[in-house]
Amino acid sequence: MHPASTSNRHLFLLILTITTAIKVWLAFSIPLIGDEAYFYQWGKHVDWGGFYDHPPMVGWWLWGVQQLSSSLLVLRLPSVLLWIAITYGMMDLLRRLQPGSEEKSWLLGSLFLLLPFTWSLNLITTDTPLIFFLFFSGYAFLRGEQSDSLRWHAFSGVLLGLALLSKYFAGLLAIAYAVYFVTRGPRGWLRLVVIALCALPFMLLNLAWNSTHCWNNILFNLFNRNEGSHFSLSYLAIYVAMMIYLVTPWTGWRLVRSQALRQHWQLVSLFAVPFALFLLLSFYKTIGLHWVLAFLPFVFLAVGMTLNYEEFRLHSRWNFFLGVPHLLALLLLAYLPSSAFQGMKLHTDIVMHRDARALISTIKKEAPSDSVLMTASYSSAALLSFHADHYLPVFGEGSFHARFDDNITNFSEFEGKTILIAGTRRMEETSFAPYFESVSVRELTVDGARFWVAEGRGFKFEPYREKVLKKIAATYYRMPSFLPLHGCRFLEHYNFERQNR
Repeated sequence: MHPASTSNRHLFLLILTITTAIKVWLAFSIPLIGDEAYFYQWGKHVDWGGFYDHPPMVGWWLWGVQQLSSSLLVLRLPSVLLWIAITYGMMDLLRRLQPGSEEKSWLLGSLFLLLPFTWSLNLITTDTPLIFFLFFSGYAFLRGEQSDSLRWHAFSGVLLGLALLSKYFAGLLAIAYAVYFVTRGPRGWLRLVVIALCALPFMLLNLAWNSTHCWNNILFNLFNRNEGSHFSLSYLAIYVAMMIYLVTPWTGWRLVRSQALRQHWQLVSLFAVPFALFLLLSFYKTIGLHWVLAFLPFVFLAVGMTLNYEEFRLHSRWNFFLGVPHLLALLLLAYLPSSAFQGMKLHTDIVMHRDARALISTIKKEAPSDSVLMTASYSSAALLSFHADHYLPVFGEGSFHARFDDNITNFSEFEGKTILIAGTRRMEETSFAPYFESVSVRELTVDGARFWVAEGRGFKFEPYREKVLKKIAATYYRMPSFLPLHGCRFLEHYNFERQNR
């Protein structure tokens, strides 16, 4: 083996070892966040075809890992391994798309693993399986184009279908395939049909689930989450700034200056089409950082095909220095005492995440033993559920997202019971009075952070149904009239009629 190749390989393995160690440390050290705790409940209440917000894949994954353990490292293991698997896939593609690039593949792997998002993001969310399946669908697509094999295109379709069972954003890759293939003539259309047919069964599974579950995914993703969207140039500015940060200025500038955009259209289409669609969408809503992550590996693969060895080393060095402040921030977040954040808005959240068990114990200390603990938000309910080792319902209207509780809790079962409603904001007894025989509110302090608990004795279901549940039904369960409905647990629980848009 050439000495330079050996050196590049050793450097890659060293970076892989160090970044993996950082990822494992972060998986242990950063407390479970609300979104992760929410998706954890999907795994605890696994369903066959979907959940309120999204298709079912992350719930299936978390059900699987929960069979092993519910420790943070095990729950987050798929995310720890995610970017490592993708890195090896990128290196393999570079060798295949650019024969004789063995040395460059090690350098590409090093460059990619040094990017802050590949080692710092170790949270298990819906984006974890989405990124995995989208990348490897693109991998199979490129292998199929290179080998002229329909089997690879069929495999790409299967992986695309699994990505669609993770999150509907996977449809952006399907659009990218369509844009590419329509320019390829009849053979292109044939390959597009093969991919579509192989992905279709997975989408039909989710649609079948939706038809028996209030069309939850459709209502959330197409209607409820988009109400109130409006034109704003600030959204566009945020999107552009985020993309410059993620791609990095040096890599982005090199991509613009290179011939990759014209010479490798089959690869470039995998990120150019989705990013262009996100750009159009950014005029009307904020594009989340996690939305674009799945398409970034194709950006760096395209750039990697144009960089020389010196440029690889220079870009890797800059990626390293970019990561230093991220690492320092994570160290401070993991090890600074909660008191260091006192006076800041996030102090209460930090205490809740770090000291959830102490908070639960404090809440229950003066409450009747048969009382039912709830919260007013999905995030805190999911987080406290994880640490309490039992499910906590959400009291009140909640918000447009994360209404998983609607399909689990039946409030008629709490008639006459004492309910404890915990929150991070000041509560007024008058807001709960219509639903209980008597209510008292008390303030708690845990590690300097203030929390409030409303203790409602003698829950009255009928007023709650009329004032809260009926409003929820009218706000979040109005369906397009053309959608056939074969079941809706929320409406059935409370004897509500279907309402059409």
